[in-house]
Amino acid sequence: MDTELKSMNPDPPKPEQPDPASRDDGSNSKDDRPLLKSDSNRISSTTGESIEELEKKFAAYVRNDVYGPMGRGELPLAEKVLLGIAVVTLVPIRFVLALIILVVYYIICRVCTLFSAPNRDEEEEQEDFAHMGGWRRAVIVWCGRFLSRMLLFVLGFYWISVSYRDIELPDQNKSSSQNEGKDRSEEPERLGAIISNHVSYLDILYHMSASFPSFVAKRSVAKLPLVGLISKCLGCVYVQRESKSSDFKGVSGIVTERVKESHENSSAPMMMLFPEGTTTNGDFLLPFKTGAFLATAPVRPVILRYPYQRFSPAWDSISGVLHVFYLFCQFINHMEAIWLPVYYPSQEEKDDPKLYASNVRRLMAREGNLTMSDIGLAEKRIYHTALNGLF
Repeated sequence: MDTELKSMNPDPPKPEQPDPASRDDGSNSKDDRPLLKSDSNRISSTTGESIEELEKKFAAYVRNDVYGPMGRGELPLAEKVLLGIAVVTLVPIRFVLALIILVVYYIICRVCTLFSAPNRDEEEEQEDFAHMGGWRRAVIVWCGRFLSRMLLFVLGFYWISVSYRDIELPDQNKSSSQNEGKDRSEEPERLGAIISNHVSYLDILYHMSASFPSFVAKRSVAKLPLVGLISKCLGCVYVQRESKSSDFKGVSGIVTERVKESHENSSAPMMMLFPEGTTTNGDFLLPFKTGAFLATAPVRPVILRYPYQRFSPAWDSISGVLHVFYLFCQFINHMEAIWLPVYYPSQEEKDDPKLYASNVRRLMAREGNLTMSDIGLAEKRIYHTALNGLF
């Protein structure tokens, strides 16, 4: 999925900086100043471009908070004082509580999976406990949803704004869904997947608390302490993105099978997919990969936003360690979730998954006030390399 980097739109719009007015109150004052006051003319040894040129070219990954590019910008005195206070108060408490929640849920998963054989696919190296039924599965799901919300609370997301929009979809989809509805004997067609924009690893915690779906993860995740077992209970689809071997179906093939299973089998775990394939700064929407749409099943689009004033929870051009540290130091974090209606593909979209993906992307961009960008993971790596040469 990461290799599919070109836009699926005929004439994709060029990336541009979002309107500062679209941010929450308190952020407007910072958007009209450069990220680096005295270093804006510095030239990257990697690309030969200045900071301003890089920010314009890779706008989807530019950090606009007070911490600057890669979280290494020069901080004002007031911010340093706030960080100092948080280090001796919030950080230790949040770290301990977050670790306790993780360990508690691991123990719950361990107990519930005792003497239970996982669902295995030896050929594709897949193993999960998401197909397990009965009280064990119920406990895993209920505790997972509750504890993931508690973890978000510990991280400062005390309130999450959730809205459900009742919008009119394009005529072709409306008529398609109505016609198909008659054949379903008034029974709504089951979803194939939940589709979301990707801003941060925090997206996963929200979706775990909201619907506890399965995700796509690297194969190495399955072997991690604590997290490995939890990912198997989620029913994660493990992929080896670097592998080009013909022995493997590839990301799209595995995902398509799981989406079809979710669509056709009510006892199968629901799939949650981030079709962009990587994270942005939250103001843009990258081209969608087609893996989530090849099964031609209905999808439920969700838009996540993280309003901020000081530190942006977006995981764009900042290291994981710095991101976690600053997140722990921020007293209050904000999140908004916008759930759109189920999107039923028309026959034309079923015949052309790229069109299906493109139309869902346009809908999400419009409803989420997001700018569509035609860059992808490859450009993100170039941008990171250029920033590393400057800082």
